[in-house]
This record gives sequence, C-alpha cells and structure tokens, in this order.
Amino acid sequence: MPNAFSNKNLVLNLVAIVVGMLLLTASSVPLYRLFCQVTGYNGATREATHAPAKIINRDITIRFNADTAPGLLWEFKPAQKSLKVKVGKQALAHYVARNLSDHPITGHAVYNVLPLTAGAYFVKIQCFCFKEQTLEAHQRALMPVTFYIDPAIMDDHDMDGVKTITLSYTFFEVDK
Repeated sequence: MPNAFSNKNLVLNLVAIVVGMLLLTASSVPLYRLFCQVTGYNGATREATHAPAKIINRDITIRFNADTAPGLLWEFKPAQKSLKVKVGKQALAHYVARNLSDHPITGHAVYNVLPLTAGAYFVKIQCFCFKEQTLEAHQRALMPVTFYIDPAIMDDHDMDGVKTITLSYTFFEVDK
C-alpha cells in the first residue's frame, strides 16, 4: 500500500512544477524582449539619453525601411532613403506617416536592424517608436528618430565588413 505522505509530496511537487511552468511561460515574452534590447540580439536596438563624446572616422550608411501591417490605413515611408553617419556621431532621420482614413487611428511601431548583429551597436536617443502615435483623419506627421552607432563596434572584428545597416519599422494599429 503506498504511503499517503509520499503521494501528497508527489502531488505538491507536480503542482509546483506546473505553476512554475505557467509563470515562466507568462514572463517569457517580456524577458525575451528585455534580453534583445540589452544585447541587441535579433536586431533589437539599444536606447540612450545622449551620444558619446567619441566620434570615429568610419562611415556607415544607414538605410531606412518602412512598412505597415495589413489593415492599417496609413501611408508610412522614410523621408530619406539613406544617410551616411560617422561612428559615435549623433544623427537625425525622419519618417513620414499619413492617416488615409476618415477617423483617428493610433499605431505603434516595432523595429529591427539588419544585419541582426548590428542591433547591439545601433543606439536610439529619441524615437517615435517609444510610444503610440495617433493620427487624426487625413493627418500627416513627420516622425523623427535620433540615433548613433556605438563606437564599441570598432572592437568587434565580426563587424569590420559592415558598411550598411538597415533600420526598419513596421506600424501596427493599436487595438481599441
């Protein structure tokens, strides 16, 4: 006959495992997002309050890409196709968005950087992507992004051949 104490322990251990797995599942997306932002993994960029004082005489061309999710009635495009920047120097680029509908729409931009390994060195100071954007009916808006390429890129010899980085945004409609 099985011991009632060992059955109770087994049930408690199984319940603890299930609860632990549920907690891990619920926290995995925010933890993964934080991991990507800190490391630049999967093309995520970093954030800063200001550019470094050190500017390096290495030019990198930044290309700009813009997309909208299906169903979002916005026109969204970069104001410039590309920009050549010095490593460490603060740069400013703009995107243009226009609401094509007869009612206000709120959107949120998600972004990535290609090549994915460059995300660790692409640092945003200010960006329209940090918060939701609401455009009134037929409103057009200029959306700035201020950034720099971290001088630490010079210490990563895997990045020596990188001459172009693509900053890509996709706007999604925010559910009401």
